[in-house]
Amino acid sequence: MDEYLEKDDTRLIIKNKLRRYFDGRIVRKDLTKRIKEGANVPVYVLEFLLGQYCSSDDDEIIEEGVNNVKRILADNFVHPDEAQKVLSILRERGSYTVIDKITVHLNIKEDRYEAEFSNLGIKNIPIHPDYPSKFDRLLCGGIWCILQLDYEFIEEDKKNSSPIRIRKLTPIQMPHIDMDEMKEGRKAFTKEEWIDVLLRSTGMEPDKFSERVKWLLLARMIPLVENNFNLCELGPRSTGKSHIYKEISPNSILVSGGQTTVANLFYNMSTKSIGLVGMWDCVAFDEVAGITFKDKDGVQIMKDYMASGSFARGREEKAASASMAFVGNINQSVEVLQKTSHLFEPFPAAMAYDTAFLDRIHCYIPGWEIPKYRPDDFTDDYGFITDYLSEFMRQMRKENYGDAADKYYRFGSNLNQRDTIAVRKMVSGFVKLVYLDGQVSKEEIQEILDISLELRRRVKEQLKKIGGMEFYDVNFSYIDNESFEESYVSVPEQGGGKLIPEGMSKPGHIYTVAHGKSGMLGVFRLESQMLPGNGKLECTGIGSDRGCREATNTAFNFLKANGSRISGAISTTTKDYIINYQDLQGIGMTNRLALSTLIAICSIALGKPALSSLAILGEISISGTMMKVDELANVLQVCVDSGAKKVLLPMTSAADIGTVPADLISCFNLIFYSSAEDAVFKALGVE
Repeated sequence: MDEYLEKDDTRLIIKNKLRRYFDGRIVRKDLTKRIKEGANVPVYVLEFLLGQYCSSDDDEIIEEGVNNVKRILADNFVHPDEAQKVLSILRERGSYTVIDKITVHLNIKEDRYEAEFSNLGIKNIPIHPDYPSKFDRLLCGGIWCILQLDYEFIEEDKKNSSPIRIRKLTPIQMPHIDMDEMKEGRKAFTKEEWIDVLLRSTGMEPDKFSERVKWLLLARMIPLVENNFNLCELGPRSTGKSHIYKEISPNSILVSGGQTTVANLFYNMSTKSIGLVGMWDCVAFDEVAGITFKDKDGVQIMKDYMASGSFARGREEKAASASMAFVGNINQSVEVLQKTSHLFEPFPAAMAYDTAFLDRIHCYIPGWEIPKYRPDDFTDDYGFITDYLSEFMRQMRKENYGDAADKYYRFGSNLNQRDTIAVRKMVSGFVKLVYLDGQVSKEEIQEILDISLELRRRVKEQLKKIGGMEFYDVNFSYIDNESFEESYVSVPEQGGGKLIPEGMSKPGHIYTVAHGKSGMLGVFRLESQMLPGNGKLECTGIGSDRGCREATNTAFNFLKANGSRISGAISTTTKDYIINYQDLQGIGMTNRLALSTLIAICSIALGKPALSSLAILGEISISGTMMKVDELANVLQVCVDSGAKKVLLPMTSAADIGTVPADLISCFNLIFYSSAEDAVFKALGVE
């Protein structure tokens, strides 16, 4: 009960502050929901009208205001399919009031300003120069307005001008925004209060979310305040991944998953016009699994743009500042995806395994941590008018606070140039959203650094899975400039669920790490059974692959010839052995199975389990000759990612230890073997 009272008190405090510092720029969000469901008008138009007519706590005034807004929209909003009907009414009556989006251009030849109507479909309408001077957004992409129009046809002037005149123009979007006023108003709020205001402005109720989820929801807004910021969010359905880009900002566009072209996205060489990246602050791709380019060079141009903010088309190089957001669904649980593949797997194949493309993504929001939206997750409280919020975010793109952390901290050695750029962009974005003026304390910047480093490290962890040792440096940290204390930032989902579990396994259960059929490195599990019989080996899970069959036969034939040197208790004449081989990461079965098969049979025959958390590396020939491990550093990296604590390694690979980073070596207890028999003894812990 006390908790609810406390929340109500906090809401009241926030509402009073909003009324005091931002009156006329706030709206009750439940009113937006109420009208939006029955009116196909942009949210920012609707909320501006609600802010004008319903700025009160009196229910009667609010009800009257809502009815006024509904009437204005019904009578004056121009639907494109009714444009000719509206023009006819204007002609018949001589005057009419409309709501439409107006863009103004300067006609240099005539030395006059001319307006273009979006829904009404008319252009070159003269407009008084006071309007573009007073409302500069008319010249920068246009704004929605209420316009009083006159119609007067004069025969003598028909060649020179239109009969339509603009008598009065009233913007119903924010004509401009005073950033100094907003920064001053922000000072009245605590950090927690301001974050709640921002989230309510997007339509969400912050009291329903944990502190961590609030920061993740804020991260979705970074592409709207940062230039050339590349964000990815994959997670379950119904978590609002695309909501912010579709509904909240008139400056972003949501491209539904499917085919797109270089001309549409970047530059059309035939019309010499720039594509979406030059027209919007943020281009968001919904359902990433469906992204395909008709052009062969589409992904390559996208990579170029994501890295530098520019791209080459024909003889020209073009620059743009649009951020890119990739959102989509994960159909499996994160635990399964972590074990069997990587977290970029939902992307189309041309992107999902292209490390150069994925490395250009600055931030990966863990969408699975954001709860599925329920009706009561949407706020009924006050927040900024959407247009005011979006214009504030657009203005903040001109600021840069990427160096906000430098006063107190520096980055650890594991961050390369791309990592540093990504983290700085996130730090800048969070500071712009939460602190506005860049004045941040040491504790506040530490909080931002923790979340920023984690969101970038998630990208790097997946790159390490796909690209191996090239992306080995994932232990992100920051160092205190005063105390020189180094703090490391981890990724929550890396914790449990290892492929090679801790604790003693059953006899006959063996794990090996090797190259699969696809050429990628992965973990393979062997599970064995022993039955009375006449000395047969049955292998399941390897299909008819000849290389795999030969490897298992090599192991069994070696055991027949040398079993007595291992133990007299192992029979290859009165027992049958069944081994099931499992490709745990879906990379195609390996044919390096002789040594692991030998150890699996000996383990089940002797009833002795292998050592806890053991990965078996290396291979033997039919004569027992040891073969060294290829790409030792990469193989050991897969071992540590998979949860191995001990590694069985052939002596022939000892010379390659120098190629492995020291901190990777320190993750294991390395156990060297000098022969096949020695490998069996050491794997089973037999002295």
